[in-house]
Formats: sequence, structure tokens, C-alpha cells
Amino acid sequence: MTTGEHRADVPRRRDARRNRELLVASAREVFGEQGLEAPLDVIARRAGVGNATLYRHFPTRVALVDAVFRDQLTGTIDAGERARTAPDAWAALAGYLDAVFAVLAADRGTNDLMTTGLRGVEALDAVHAHNRETLDVLLERGRAQGSVRPDATVEDVLFSLAALGRAVPALTSVAPDAWRRPLALLLDGLRRP
Repeated sequence: MTTGEHRADVPRRRDARRNRELLVASAREVFGEQGLEAPLDVIARRAGVGNATLYRHFPTRVALVDAVFRDQLTGTIDAGERARTAPDAWAALAGYLDAVFAVLAADRGTNDLMTTGLRGVEALDAVHAHNRETLDVLLERGRAQGSVRPDATVEDVLFSLAALGRAVPALTSVAPDAWRRPLALLLDGLRRP
């Protein structure tokens, strides 16, 4: 390879990195505004690239979604780890669910991702597994400490999160913190009478 050939490769690599970054940033914006069903050509146009460039970097919608939301989703795993080590199970459960709802309220794309059945997103699969484990630990500790009703199950909480989570975009369009009221009602339903 001559020096001239090597120089020609460097700009392409740099350009490819830049295009990937532009695509991820544009996808984050478009998914946040329109949800995960937003047309991919809108994302490519906003990034200033063609559809072929988008598909070269992200051959599937799932691959793009995973790249866009990976960092955001790991925040719920971090919140779960903090909750698992907190001494008061009830405060930990309430804080953890507050953190999950805050993620659901962040934007429409994140909400779609967390509350719909999109398969194959590695980051999401890891978050769902971790959420289930965290809730199991917190509910068990809460029952042992006498703060959580004995018949509350992980499935109860997950079903409620999915149902209430879908309503969060409508609630936040009225008032940014409107989701706190349904969360408080959910927590009241989990508390031991």
C-alpha cells in the first residue's frame, strides 16, 4: 500500500465514524419525537446521509435501536443495583420504581422500547432480566421487613408498569410530573395494609 492509498482510507474511516455518530444522534431525536416506528428514511435524512449509509451501519431497526438506547437503559440497571443494597426495602422499592418511571417519561422512544415487545435488543433484554431480578429481591425483602403485602408478585408489578408506562407520554404532555400520581397509587397497592 502506498502512502497515498493509506491517506485515502483514513478520511473514509473518519467519515464512517462521523456518519454513525450522526445516525445515532438523529435516531435518538426522531425516536424521542415519533416513537420506535418512525420511518428510518427520516432518520437518514436528518443525519444528512442516504438510506444505504444507514443500512451499512445498522442493517436492522433493532440494531439501530440497540445503539441508540444502550446507555440510557443501563441507567435502570444502575438504579436497581443501588436499590438492592439499600437497607430499607420499601424506600428502595419506591426509589427504584421512581427511577424506572423517570426513564419511561424521558421520551417517547424510550417509553416505546420499555413497554412494547421489541425482540432482539440486547440492552433491553438485559434490562428486563435485571428489572425482574431486582423486583424479586425488593419484594422479598419488603415482605420479610413487613412493608410489602404478602401476595404482591413480580408479575403484578411488571404488568402494572407496562400498563401505566404506556400512559406516561399522555400524562407528561399535560404536566411533566403527572406520572408521579399513578406511581403513588401503584405503591399504595403494594404496601402491606
